[in-house]
Amino acid sequence: MKEPPLLKHQLIHPKINEVLGRAGHHAKILLADGNYPVSSKKGVNAELVCLNLSPGVVTVAQALAAVVSAIPIEAVNTMGYEKTGPYALPADPPVWDEFRRILAAAGLKTKLEPIEKWDFYTAVATPDHVLTIQTADQQRFANVLLTVGVRMD
Repeated sequence: MKEPPLLKHQLIHPKINEVLGRAGHHAKILLADGNYPVSSKKGVNAELVCLNLSPGVVTVAQALAAVVSAIPIEAVNTMGYEKTGPYALPADPPVWDEFRRILAAAGLKTKLEPIEKWDFYTAVATPDHVLTIQTADQQRFANVLLTVGVRMD
């Protein structure tokens, strides 16, 4: 007979659970897409977990679903997309709808709050940034910065 997993949430990665277990209110967790410069755009206290196995495996949405099952979330910031230039998009990146569905399925009322691209890098590079989860997501502007909330139960 197969034993059920000990953890009751969907996040089973030991290092990620370790860092989240130490994180407190207002800590920042970055879920980075495959294009994000994780080596140079992070906080001084941030640990890096690489989940980029091959292009598209693992995605930010997959990482988001696991993380929101494990910790309270106070704020969800996305990297604002460019509206001009070679990487411009005409509307919100399609992946943002997937993020919204994941948040709603987790029972969160938190809305996506975009931060302009260069300000997003500044928001990440703070002492409160404790973890970057690097994915291999190939979608543009799929970066998400989570702010840890307070457990209310």
